[in-house]
Amino acid sequence: MTSHQGSKAWLALKAHHQQLGQTHMRTLFSDDPKRFERFSLSLGEMLLDYSKNRVTAETKELLCNLARESDIESCRDRMFSGEKINTTENRAVLHVALRNKTAKSIQVDGKDVMPLVRDVLGQMRAYTVSVRGGIAKGNTGGKFTDFVNIGIGGSDLGPAMVCEALKPYIKEGLQTHFVSNVDATDIVETLKKLNPATTLFIITSKTFTTQETMANAEAAKMWITGTLGDNAVQQHFVAVSSNRDAVEEFGINRANCFPIWDWVGGRYSLWSAVGLPIALATGMENFEALLDGAHSMDKHFADTPLEENLPVILALIGIWNINFLKTSGHAVLPYDQYLRLLPNYLQQAEMESNGKSITLEGKLIENNTSPIVFGAAGTVGQHS
Repeated sequence: MTSHQGSKAWLALKAHHQQLGQTHMRTLFSDDPKRFERFSLSLGEMLLDYSKNRVTAETKELLCNLARESDIESCRDRMFSGEKINTTENRAVLHVALRNKTAKSIQVDGKDVMPLVRDVLGQMRAYTVSVRGGIAKGNTGGKFTDFVNIGIGGSDLGPAMVCEALKPYIKEGLQTHFVSNVDATDIVETLKKLNPATTLFIITSKTFTTQETMANAEAAKMWITGTLGDNAVQQHFVAVSSNRDAVEEFGINRANCFPIWDWVGGRYSLWSAVGLPIALATGMENFEALLDGAHSMDKHFADTPLEENLPVILALIGIWNINFLKTSGHAVLPYDQYLRLLPNYLQQAEMESNGKSITLEGKLIENNTSPIVFGAAGTVGQHS
């Protein structure tokens, strides 16, 4: 994170804001009958209408100047190439590798990570077929009817959001449940309606030491072993983690540990094996279709000029709103019930990613870096 307040582009935006003054949105539309066409972009079936933001053609030009002055294109290219742009932890940031559908090699420390990604996708595919086909069975020989994902933060918000969003694609025969709150009520209320003999647990924690997740995992383990015995753990539990030793110590077979790597951030982990609940709920073919869609957006982000780049335009408008228009809040109101968990997901994705107060050089950031993100499903949020 870098402070920009003294830069040429920032000062130009500041002067432009003073000239724009309190110009009303109605004025912007009345002055330009083709405003919607000029201030909207599309990619496939996705439409970004940003015409109802208080921006002009000059605003957009100045914001793109700021992006170029900040070297955003070089930073983007370094991320895609596997450079360690997370300088705080000295890590690459490669969620884009998880959905890379090309034959292109992506290197981290001189090693191509794509074979690892493809191996885990194969492991997920085989396990999904095994569970849904009744090959993987519980301790008593019964087919699994329910699975419970235990995780928190990115290990819960992403998969839960996508499973809700893709409800029309969920296949019959396997019910989906998510437990994240360390308050015992969450897991107690979930387990009381399930049968231990036909319940599968996915424990998701990169380190396998996350306090809230492990507390719930231990409660689930007691519930299973109390009814089915200690040996049942290996058949009723799988893990998504980078700590295989801790997974094995818990009682889970190493073969049932789906790996995740330190170059996958939790906020973007649903595209990895953390997305196993999505695959189990909707089928691996739909999970892979999700990866295809993400890859198409990655390609757009990597190849499209800034002025026509959907994620770049959204980011720049965010900078304009919170720093020049002084809008400290960002309401996310999806008018589709299937997307009701999107605000929760975006809260973490935006505020945890961007909400920094210190620069890479250890100095206090003077500009605003993130709004307060909140929201709920459409009219529910509108009336609350």
